[in-house]
Amino acid sequence: QLVEIAKALVTNAKIILLDEPTASITGSETTKLFDVIRKLRAQGTAVLFVSHKLEEVYEICDTVTVLRDGVSVLESKSLSEFKQGEIVDLMVGRHLAERKNVIRKIDRTQTPVIELKNLSTALGHKNINLSLYPGEVLGMYGLVGAGRSELARSILGLHAVTAGEIMLNGNQIKIKNFRDALHKFRIGYVTENRKQEGLFLDFPVRKNISVTILSKILQKLSIINPQKEDDIASKYVDRLGIKVVDNNQLALTLSGGNQQKVSVSKWLAAETKILVIDEPTVGVDVRTKASFHELITQLADEGLSIILISSDLAEMVAIADRILVMRRYELVGDLDNSKDYQNMSRSIMNSIQAS
Repeated sequence: QLVEIAKALVTNAKIILLDEPTASITGSETTKLFDVIRKLRAQGTAVLFVSHKLEEVYEICDTVTVLRDGVSVLESKSLSEFKQGEIVDLMVGRHLAERKNVIRKIDRTQTPVIELKNLSTALGHKNINLSLYPGEVLGMYGLVGAGRSELARSILGLHAVTAGEIMLNGNQIKIKNFRDALHKFRIGYVTENRKQEGLFLDFPVRKNISVTILSKILQKLSIINPQKEDDIASKYVDRLGIKVVDNNQLALTLSGGNQQKVSVSKWLAAETKILVIDEPTVGVDVRTKASFHELITQLADEGLSIILISSDLAEMVAIADRILVMRRYELVGDLDNSKDYQNMSRSIMNSIQAS
C-alpha cells in the first residue's frame, strides 16, 4: 500500500486520487501520509480522498461529498459546516443512534452458556476467568496485541490450553480442535480475516453457506442435493439481506459487507448456540456497519450468545451488553454496559491505562 501511494506521489500530478489509502497501513504510517498530503496541498496539488473513516476525513479534508447507493446526497460542501453525526446520517439515509434506546436485560442468575475458570494458554494468557450468558453480547476490547483474538481461538481449540477449565452450560468440556467446537459444542467463529479464513472466495454463495452442514444436504452416494443446498442458501440470503444476483454468484464478487453476512450465515445454518465474531465491521462503510450492529442485536434477542471482538470503541459501546477489557493477555476490566454506557468509553480507557 505504501509503495502504491509513493508511486502516486512522485508523478508531480496536479490532481491525486487516494482511494481508501489507509486501509492496510499502521497509525504511524497514516500520520506520515497525512503530513505529505498537507505539504502537497500547500504546493497547490488537489487531493481527492476517498474514505469511510470519518475521523480521517475530518482530520485531512476541507470539503466533503457524500455518496449513498451511487448517488450524491451532498456535493462539495465545507466540512466545517457539518457535525460528524450529520455526515453519518447522510451516509446511512436515516438517523443512526449511537446506542439503541432500550437497554437489553441479561439474566446473569442463569448458568453461563460458557465459562472460563483460571484458563491459561500456550500463547501467554494466565488465569483468565469469564462468563457468557444466554442471549448476551459479550464484548472483548483491547489495543493491538492485547490477546483478544488469541484467547477466542484458544477457546475454539485453535491454540493450546495449558491449564484451567472450560465449562459449557455448567459442565466441564475439552475442546480438542475446531471440529469439536462446532459439531460437539455448537460454537461458531466469524474470523477476522474473512477472505483467507472465512470464505471460499472462488465458490458460489450457496456452497459457502452450506459448507458447515454437508451431512444435511447429502443424498445417496454422498452426492450433494442441489435443491436442498439452494433452499438453505436462499433462507439465509433472505434473512440477512445479502445482496446477490443469485445463489451461484461467487463470494469473490460480493462487497465486503455481503461477504461478512455470508460468513455469519454458515454458522447460523449450523444452528450454533455460541458465536464468536472477530472484527465484524473492519473495512465496511457506515451504512453496512449499522446493519451489522442491528443484526448482532437481533441474533442475541433470538437467544444466540455472542462474543464480540472489536478494536472499534464506539462499536463496542453501541452493541455490547458487557465489555471485557484486555491488556497484554490479561483481563483488566469487566464493565456492565447497561449501567453507565454514557461514560463507558472513558471507563474502558481508564481500565487500560490503570493496568
